Amino acid sequence: MLLFQLPGQPGQLSQATPLTQLMRHAHKWADRYRTGGPAAMADRSSRPHSCPRRTPRPVVRKIVHLRWKKRLGPVAIAGRLDLAASTVHAVLVRCRLNRLSHLDRATGEPIRRYEHDTPGSLLHVDVKKLGNIPDGGGWRYVGRAQGKRNRADTAGVGRNAHRNPVLGTAFVHTVLDYHSRVAYAEIHDDETAATATAVLRRAVAWFAARGVTVQRVLSDNGSAYRSHAGSRKSYQCSSSA
Repeated sequence: MLLFQLPGQPGQLSQATPLTQLMRHAHKWADRYRTGGPAAMADRSSRPHSCPRRTPRPVVRKIVHLRWKKRLGPVAIAGRLDLAASTVHAVLVRCRLNRLSHLDRATGEPIRRYEHDTPGSLLHVDVKKLGNIPDGGGWRYVGRAQGKRNRADTAGVGRNAHRNPVLGTAFVHTVLDYHSRVAYAEIHDDETAATATAVLRRAVAWFAARGVTVQRVLSDNGSAYRSHAGSRKSYQCSSSA
């Protein structure tokens, strides 16, 4: 344990931890206190002020071009440009191109989010069908034996012709704002037009309570939205804005 006293600070001792017992570290912290006072003792960023050996911009552009157009990985790009694969990977991470899932499949360009200018300008409605999970967890998490027992012990489920439990399907109705990406969602047992229109009505009221006026509604070709009731409700929501 190393203790040192700052000049001009009688009675005040600073303590160096066992990890900073070297005198040079003690003098470094003392110099920082002399120049900046207590505020200078806070942690500083370890990022260097300059990096003269950083990959040049022309080389970065070549790496990005090969990633976009050829979909090559770091090793393949490094072989073409005579670079280290770790250098190529660092550039791809810095440019957010290290995963092919970040690129559009058709063009190779980075995926850009489809966004509207104002909240409520466009709402996207959709339904996601998901299988219900038994109480205690499904077989993918707890194993087939325990998962089978959980299915049998789940209360309130039906039975098929072979007396096996049928957990059924949950339909997640989602209404997404294309500006803020704020979503309103409800879980139901069906995806009929009556359910879809009721969810849309409550979603519009939910957004209106937060100061968002709905202007347009976008849906896919699902049966719930192609029906007369669904089309009429979507028109009413967009025309009432």
